[in-house]
Amino acid sequence: MEYLTVKEMGDKWGITSRMVNVYCSRGRIPGAIKKGNLWLVPFDAVKPEDLRRKEK
Repeated sequence: MEYLTVKEMGDKWGITSRMVNVYCSRGRIPGAIKKGNLWLVPFDAVKPEDLRRKEK
């Protein structure tokens, strides 16, 4: 399986690497693993929905 860093995944999804890091630490990205202090995200992972936004 191919993995991307949070920086690379943030660029792919169009969000900040910090937000990807938050998703990983909260368990919102299935298959994400932590190596030391680095999160690795599967290449084919689906972007989680942003729960801060509410639809009217």
